[in-house]
Amino acid sequence: MYEKIIAFIRELYGNKPFIPLSVPRFIGNEKKYLNECIDTTFVSSVGNFVDRFENDMAVYTGAKKAVVCVSGTNALHMALKLVGVERDDEVLTQALTFIATCNAISYIGAHPVFIDVDKSTMGLSPDALKAWLVKNAEIRNGQCYNKNTGCRIKACVPMHTFGHPVRIEEVANICKEFNIELVEDAAESIGSKYKGLHTGLFGKVGILSFNGNKTITTGGGGMLLFMDEKLGALAKHLTTQAKVPHRWEFRHDYIGYNYRMPNINAALGCAQLEHIDEFIADKRATAAAYAEYFKNVDDIEFFIEPKNSFSNYWLNVVVLKDKEAQQQFLQETNDNGVMTRPIWELMNRLPMFEYCQHDSLANTIWFADRVVNIPSSVRMGIS
Repeated sequence: MYEKIIAFIRELYGNKPFIPLSVPRFIGNEKKYLNECIDTTFVSSVGNFVDRFENDMAVYTGAKKAVVCVSGTNALHMALKLVGVERDDEVLTQALTFIATCNAISYIGAHPVFIDVDKSTMGLSPDALKAWLVKNAEIRNGQCYNKNTGCRIKACVPMHTFGHPVRIEEVANICKEFNIELVEDAAESIGSKYKGLHTGLFGKVGILSFNGNKTITTGGGGMLLFMDEKLGALAKHLTTQAKVPHRWEFRHDYIGYNYRMPNINAALGCAQLEHIDEFIADKRATAAAYAEYFKNVDDIEFFIEPKNSFSNYWLNVVVLKDKEAQQQFLQETNDNGVMTRPIWELMNRLPMFEYCQHDSLANTIWFADRVVNIPSSVRMGIS
């Protein structure tokens, strides 16, 4: 049924026997920088590449301060703590997300509340957010509380799904209106912008991920982004065990976290970042080829970047007509060596989060029944 689509994807990626979903591309100084780490013995959490990666990423994104972590999940956990989320607080987010979003909330003992997404972005809907808050929230003593549970609503965590920016400016304004801290889960959207501003810079803290399947990779790793340099400095201190600087003494002034990225991972990140513009241009060219092809395919829509946005197209998305078509597409593509996958299982359907409050999630469920991710690796360097 989908033979022509499979053939088109194979042609895009050089007619290899197996076409993966998203794999890293190493075309620059990766080996040189890794060898430098080995030759100097600075392979752990101290080394020049850690500072360089943070500085380079701050320049690239426009952040005032960037702090590396060992994973995006750790970065999000730290971000939530930095904005004051505490046990039994509620955090507004989306059910259409990778589980790391909800795991980070749970590490603190807080509770996710799931709000629907927009059909134009696949990310948290400001309309649904405002409607839920008007119905369920009230301001007491300058804090936002849930009228039904009595719990404080402390933070909101929108996720820029597959690299497509949410209507983040509107989300930020709603959070300000209700005295809720905004933490951006920009794990998938490095290089993506909304109205010219890099994702992750609209709230008090934003986070990025450099997992092996991301646009650039450090093997595993994450980043905190700040427009507040003092908060960024505190984040650096807390993520490095809160050790007070001294040549030989071990003194600590907070409960700290061993979230330090090793120098050897940061070295990989520095080399990758040198080519990020090329990678994103390549991914956008692939997305354009997909968009043109699927214009002529019945009952399948290729998802394009939202209005006012520049998307990195981390993972390309097709939307099929129904659940049956989705499952058929997944079966045929994977049977024929073209890796595809559906959206993650919705968070409210997992046993750990099935108790959580949510709105109708109408668009969320609609996407879950129809979306398939198709191969999205950078094609440059493929022979």
